[in-house]
Amino acid sequence: MALPKLSAPKYKLKLPSDGRTVNYRPFLVKEEKLLLLATETGEQADLITAIKDIIAACTDIKDIEKLSTFDIEFVFLQIRTKSVGESIDLNVTCPDDGETQVEVSIPLADIKVIKTKGHKKDIKLTDEVMISMGYPSLDTFVKMNFTDEEANVEQIFEMAASCVQTITDVEEVHDCTSMDKSEVMEFFNQLSSKQFAEIQNFFETMPKLSHTVKVTNPKTKVDNEVVLEGLASFFA
Repeated sequence: MALPKLSAPKYKLKLPSDGRTVNYRPFLVKEEKLLLLATETGEQADLITAIKDIIAACTDIKDIEKLSTFDIEFVFLQIRTKSVGESIDLNVTCPDDGETQVEVSIPLADIKVIKTKGHKKDIKLTDEVMISMGYPSLDTFVKMNFTDEEANVEQIFEMAASCVQTITDVEEVHDCTSMDKSEVMEFFNQLSSKQFAEIQNFFETMPKLSHTVKVTNPKTKVDNEVVLEGLASFFA
């Protein structure tokens, strides 16, 4: 006689970037193994791959490669909450001495996607020219933040160029998503430092997974606030 098959409960969430409703379920043991194996290697790229594979298996999202970093972080956090438990235990380093670690338990429901006031995707460069930005994909984000080599100026320009969706002038809306990135980078070369700073500000203020914990250093008795940002901070 065949063993019984178990059905997993299903839940709904809304993507932070566009409010789209997504159906999801907890991850199963076979999917948790992927995560454990990736965690064991200590490689960020392995962890990101495992997270994407889990999201593909546990949700009805079809365009995972196009999701923004903070969407993927948020979705994975919801899956993890329903799969393992409502809180996560972490060791955080006290900023006052930079070495003493304190264990904290963080309710996962308290970890939110923080949106910076004034953040906007449409940037007015002149009275006649506007640029519309999209968020970097997780692959782009990992390449820029988790590789061993420090990103050079050219790589930073490439990342920014890959996120430009449209450039609008008085005559036309230019679709940059199907355009060669070298053309967008050539456009960037015409910008003033102040104009390019507007584009940099878009990346610096884009939504991110964030939570602030208060800890007391047991050695110095100093009260500290530690800001945890991004998925790696919560699952390091």
